[in-house]
Amino acid sequence: MNIGMWIKALQVIPRVDQEEWKRLDVISRWLISTRAAVLIMTFISATIGGLLAAREGRFNFLYWLLVVIGLVFAHALNNLLNDYTDYNRGVDKDNYYRTQYGPQPLEAGLMTRRELLTYAAVTGLIALAAGGYLVAMRGWLALLLLAIGAFFLFFYTWPLKYIGLGEIAVIIVWGPLMIGGSYFIITGQWDWRVVLAGLPYALGTTTVIYGKHIDKLDADKAKGIHTLPVVIGEKAARISVQVMIALMYLLVIGLVIAGYFTPFMLVVLGALPLLPGTWKMLSNPRPAEPPPAYRESWPLWFVGAAFVHNRRFGMLFLLGLILDVAYRLIFT
Repeated sequence: MNIGMWIKALQVIPRVDQEEWKRLDVISRWLISTRAAVLIMTFISATIGGLLAAREGRFNFLYWLLVVIGLVFAHALNNLLNDYTDYNRGVDKDNYYRTQYGPQPLEAGLMTRRELLTYAAVTGLIALAAGGYLVAMRGWLALLLLAIGAFFLFFYTWPLKYIGLGEIAVIIVWGPLMIGGSYFIITGQWDWRVVLAGLPYALGTTTVIYGKHIDKLDADKAKGIHTLPVVIGEKAARISVQVMIALMYLLVIGLVIAGYFTPFMLVVLGALPLLPGTWKMLSNPRPAEPPPAYRESWPLWFVGAAFVHNRRFGMLFLLGLILDVAYRLIFT
């Protein structure tokens, strides 16, 4: 048992060689192979749904916990299947981009196909067990949400990402499906205002994945992967990210003006100091050579700018929501 590696794998995606991999315990291997550091995005989405339920005085800890388990393990399963599919299709062979955000277990020889599928089966069964219980408690709408989630889980890597629908899928999954669905499971009621309230965070998550796809545009085009940036071109894709970032702020401000959020949510404006640098990077094509400060992460460029901005925005969004909920529960 290597608790130090568990903590590290939850913060970053560690690079390990085969000898180090052999010394790791099964949990460390699972955390690395599922890219557990990015699962925080799913945890935050479920937490947003839980907080919005709490401010209505309808929070249920058991349902929230099962939602977190179901969604996080479903996301982990998606990452495993993503690597399995891309490996089988030859996408990750000599893929410099993929190695920038952690080892590809199959391509790096850390796992066999059978081992990865075993991890996937156990991960999927845990997600299904949590989801099955919640379906039994919440009925047909919960089953519908589970079915839609399963569709995106199994078909995101192929064919959705190959036909320019991957980015749209991300917005749907991290917004209506995760946040709106979490709220429904916890409260037993569907509320489109909750979906709208969660959209700023869903857009932020999408900017990160979208930025990665812009960075990989030429490589994806060469491999026949028609992500949305490949379909619309780099310049239009960069403008699209700028539009999404602007909408993140405008939606929060609009919901405050409409009275759905209290002014505490304006704490997200604390991410604005990062915006000029992010905007400047998105306003120009990627440089031919990496500036000195970016050599370690090269060839990733736009994804880094989007990630740094979204990390600040996401944390402030969560803080503002906690303050919003606390104020409503105490003073109203």
